[in-house]
Amino acid sequence: MIYQSRSKIIEDNPIGKGLDALRTSFHSICEGANVFPTPDALGQLEHEDLQNLTLDLLYALRNLPAIRLLQSKSGHGSLRSDLLRLMSAAASDGFDFDRITPLLNAAIANDPDDTLIWDQVYIAVTESTPPPRLIASSLQQTPWQHTTSGFVNSSEYREDVDPVLMLELGPLYVGLRCLRETFFGVVAGLEAASETVFQKCVEGSNPLFGTQGWNDWPAGAKEKDVVAWFGDLIPKLEAFARDCDSAPTFRRKLLAQPKTPLLGSTGKRSMDIGFVNDDFTYDPKAERDSRYRWSHVLVPGELKSNPSADIPSIARIDIATYAREVLSAQDTRRFVLGFTLCGSLMRIWVFDRLGGIASEGFDINKDGLQFVSTILGFLWMGEEELGFDPTFMTANGQQFIEIERNGSKERLIIDEVMKRPRCIAGRATTCWKAHPNGNPQTILVIKDSWQYPERDEEGELLREATEKGVVRVARYYHHETVKVRGMDDDIQKRVRKGLDVTTAANYRPGRSGPTPNTTSAPRQGRSNSTAGVKRSSSQAGAPLPPSKRTCSISPTKAGSDTLLNRVHRRVILLDYGKPIYKASSRVALLTALDGYISINNLMINEDDSNPSWHSFLIDLDLAIKEHRDGASGARGKTGTRAFMAIGALLGEQHSFMHDLESFFWVLFWICIHYDGPDKTRVVPEFNQWNYITIDSLG
Repeated sequence: MIYQSRSKIIEDNPIGKGLDALRTSFHSICEGANVFPTPDALGQLEHEDLQNLTLDLLYALRNLPAIRLLQSKSGHGSLRSDLLRLMSAAASDGFDFDRITPLLNAAIANDPDDTLIWDQVYIAVTESTPPPRLIASSLQQTPWQHTTSGFVNSSEYREDVDPVLMLELGPLYVGLRCLRETFFGVVAGLEAASETVFQKCVEGSNPLFGTQGWNDWPAGAKEKDVVAWFGDLIPKLEAFARDCDSAPTFRRKLLAQPKTPLLGSTGKRSMDIGFVNDDFTYDPKAERDSRYRWSHVLVPGELKSNPSADIPSIARIDIATYAREVLSAQDTRRFVLGFTLCGSLMRIWVFDRLGGIASEGFDINKDGLQFVSTILGFLWMGEEELGFDPTFMTANGQQFIEIERNGSKERLIIDEVMKRPRCIAGRATTCWKAHPNGNPQTILVIKDSWQYPERDEEGELLREATEKGVVRVARYYHHETVKVRGMDDDIQKRVRKGLDVTTAANYRPGRSGPTPNTTSAPRQGRSNSTAGVKRSSSQAGAPLPPSKRTCSISPTKAGSDTLLNRVHRRVILLDYGKPIYKASSRVALLTALDGYISINNLMINEDDSNPSWHSFLIDLDLAIKEHRDGASGARGKTGTRAFMAIGALLGEQHSFMHDLESFFWVLFWICIHYDGPDKTRVVPEFNQWNYITIDSLG
């Protein structure tokens, strides 16, 4: 009867626009923090922002008509008195915001449900004894992060991918003063040539650049007009530059097909504008081989008509989407340079395995010289300056790398790409099939990844496993930290060339790295559909899991302002196989499932002439030594969430039971998504497992 009375009160007194101010405040805070405004963003906000949001919400609820009519949780008085006590607690320093997060999630939802909001208010105001605090284990865990590399059998619609990509990238630092000089200053003769070319732009009776800027700049800066303007201007700039001694012998050209999807992406993706090599002829009526692909793109660009679009949720997520496609399609790309042009406001972007950084914005109609220098820089840069890995070389039609092993140099010939993840930030583990020069019978696997320097080196772990005769783990051949121009290849010193993100216009202390993607909503209101969520272990008769906590974090490092870094490491293995989902039969599949845990980490060998293990684990990226004393100090780890045990998703201490459960999810996924070695499909009911929050997935 009480529940019916509550329902009637809620129905007769709708919230309506009563929480609109809260949602506006939430979007404003997210924009200032450079995070995508979704419920997952709550886990990335600072304590002060979260406290302000909470108080805004509670003050808004206090003024709603229903609050005076709904009965107190205690049965005496109205719910308003309970809310006032909660407001007092929320204003204190020791308040546990996990208690309020489900209510915040309900309030900022795109399609808010009044009943759910009031139910969460009742939960939030309930005074309860705090659950026992988990005692830190001797083996603390690194928090999980949600990234786009974990998508499997996904349709990759933008509305699903964009929120996860923003979580993956973390803060996008903009306004770095020396970024253009740092990346363009290495182009030989660019500064002098730019001045010469710009001088020609301002000369004559009908100059290209006048007192109001570029004379043919389109009013309103509509996309099609700006594309046409670029197409007309760039050949003129190139013609002015031909007399410069530093002009390169290679040629590049503008790619401007904003309505035509490029080949090579999972979802249909087109790009507004960009630069490609001049050695490709496009034929729109021809077959796929004569159409542009993401693998052709050297520099992506995003156009918007209004400078106000230069924010995370508009232009910045669009250019990041292009960068993700370029990095995914080009297996030796270390980073991607790009640009946004919002109205006449231009920024230069760099996307690497830590995320994205950008230059100060400049008005191309006020600083014509900088614009000319930027365009010529994109046209003149060598491949290494554009982000390609110089340790991959080509000679006599063969691609190869060279290593120092046992005191001598070895050349390894690249046969094919085995695996390239679709992501920007993260380990980005890439594998190639290869063989020693002159010895094609010896099959090797080259495995590159970008690791947090705090982590144990995978190569050392594999060498130890090989020396001890561990079975069904890929055998060790060689490992090294990749060197570029004689220096260890990393993000901070080699890719970003020492640029200090703390000088960025939007840098905020304490936000130097990503925050684990966790939510703290109680496990209530679970959908009855079993397709949208994993079946909890309690449903299988196992003990109920403990109440949810955030993942363990290193007490000495994870909360510090130390800037993140990733190091480029290379491991070479003696065992080669194909991913388990390409098994030729059910028997082969089940035989291989005698070990370890992800469709891309489990390899199977059905070639009798291949001396590799019949099935084996190729990935020890996140392995640890058994007797390690504490967490590595790395800020996060990634994984394919569809294959994770529910307890692992919810932050439980890892155990062998989680591994056993992962076996089930791998087999489950293969059965649903594969009809044979080369027959895969997207199943809509399970596509959402790639995107939904951890609490919903669990």
